[in-house]
Amino acid sequence: MTEQPADVITARSSKPSVKSEVWGWIRFLLIIGAAFLIIHNLAGLTKVSGNSMNPTLQNGNIMLINKLSLLFSEPKYGDVVTIKDERMDFSIIKRVIAVGGDKVAIRGGVVYVNGNPLAELYTLGQSQDMDEVTVDPGHIFVAGDNRSPGASLDSRDPGLGQILTSDVKGYAVVSLWPMHRIAKPLEL
Repeated sequence: MTEQPADVITARSSKPSVKSEVWGWIRFLLIIGAAFLIIHNLAGLTKVSGNSMNPTLQNGNIMLINKLSLLFSEPKYGDVVTIKDERMDFSIIKRVIAVGGDKVAIRGGVVYVNGNPLAELYTLGQSQDMDEVTVDPGHIFVAGDNRSPGASLDSRDPGLGQILTSDVKGYAVVSLWPMHRIAKPLEL
């Protein structure tokens, strides 16, 4: 029997078996699947459609959505949220103006919550007046940052009205394209 060089023997013995190669692919696919499920359920991406959130968000912005925080907290004043409702075939992005128990009114283009005017430096346009409404428990009152009449389908429109907090699907964290933070309201 002829002796083979050591490097040939090493090359043959280091070749992975078909079984270990298949197992490697299975592990890879399981890791990719688990990562997808985690990312899909804890975070997400959405594209802004329309101009209802101008000037904060423009049509075509790609948003990073935080779904994990919904497990620990309810939406609060100033949060920018994504909403999915059975009445709509699409998700919308709006700003929370008031939560359950709050009283909301618009007078002279100024939004009042519980009798106090909101300092909204992030808005565009002027809202039409609205009689005072009380936000039902378990609901939120949302509005687009573009307050021009007809520019935003939001809680000011009786067709949409108050939103169940369970219909909130996540919090908009940051605009990834173009990259910028989302303006928050002033603390009063």
